[in-house]
Amino acid sequence: MNRSTAGAVVLAALSLGMASAHAGPCTAAITQFEQAVRASAGNPSAGPLAPQSVGAQTDREPTAASVARAKKRAQAAFKRQLAHAKRLDARGDARCSAALARAKDMYNLH
Repeated sequence: MNRSTAGAVVLAALSLGMASAHAGPCTAAITQFEQAVRASAGNPSAGPLAPQSVGAQTDREPTAASVARAKKRAQAAFKRQLAHAKRLDARGDARCSAALARAKDMYNLH
């Protein structure tokens, strides 16, 4: 390995170490929540929640397709909200706490 390659490797290793050493205000809480989400994977009751539709509030029965669409939308909305919390955390923005709380409200762990 030549000197410039060795220097690049050392610089890359140092920057990785510094990135992991800098945690945002919600990093630990986000990590804990993500671990809980992963742990709930085998639970059929666990997963993203969606508000009840008007049709569901009346006397209409859901179809398999409508249930699948609702689950897909709930999953996408949950992922967007958690990603938003992570972006705020990465910037050091304390609003990540409220964004994470919204993500937690969107996910049933039980």
